[in-house]
Amino acid sequence: MKIRQLFDYDTWTYTYLIWDEATKEAAIIDTVIEQVERDLQLVTELGLTVKYLLETHVHADHITGAGSLRKKTGAQIVIHKNSNSPCADILTSENDVLTLGKQEIRILHTPGHTDNDSTYLIEGAAFTGDALLIRDCGRTDFQLGSNEALYHSITQKLFTLPNNTLVFPGHDYKGFNQSTIAEEKAFNTRIGAGKSLDEFSILMDNLNLPNPKRIHIAVPSNLKCGNV
Repeated sequence: MKIRQLFDYDTWTYTYLIWDEATKEAAIIDTVIEQVERDLQLVTELGLTVKYLLETHVHADHITGAGSLRKKTGAQIVIHKNSNSPCADILTSENDVLTLGKQEIRILHTPGHTDNDSTYLIEGAAFTGDALLIRDCGRTDFQLGSNEALYHSITQKLFTLPNNTLVFPGHDYKGFNQSTIAEEKAFNTRIGAGKSLDEFSILMDNLNLPNPKRIHIAVPSNLKCGNV
């Protein structure tokens, strides 16, 4: 599977284009509405057919471009069933499998940042959305977030993947673009190095982060697949 990583500087969001080299079938993970034309241009230049528009969760910090891209490409919008999204084409559950050619994308339900977070697994790589970030993790204080659920998602699911699995996060605020499971187990400042659930919860409960600037616009828009 080929991977192309893209970035939106206004929202610190990573978008990923992945595709099967043999069939040119592609998926785009976590699109941003302001970057739809960029994504379409790249897809056209590479001669790809977009089959899926994958959402790792209902975002609070940006508006997805999935609705706009579906209109232009005919691709199916995919998100976890807990989102209760009325506009998605496919609502996923744990261990569902999507295909690009003969390549598989496996869905891992990794709640905790929200209750509808999914990680998308391909051979050798995990697209972790806002669950596991590089040396960091998603916040747990809104959208049915849960310290316990996120701790379980990371330590009992993501950290059991092979150590050399590449980690591609949904955001980065410090200039990193990818990591590995082994690195995050060892060096993640919030949940690595064997931190207990109690230690993790104390840390997360004292972050005192402001709400994302676009939360009141982004969440309702994203429940409609980005249709404002």
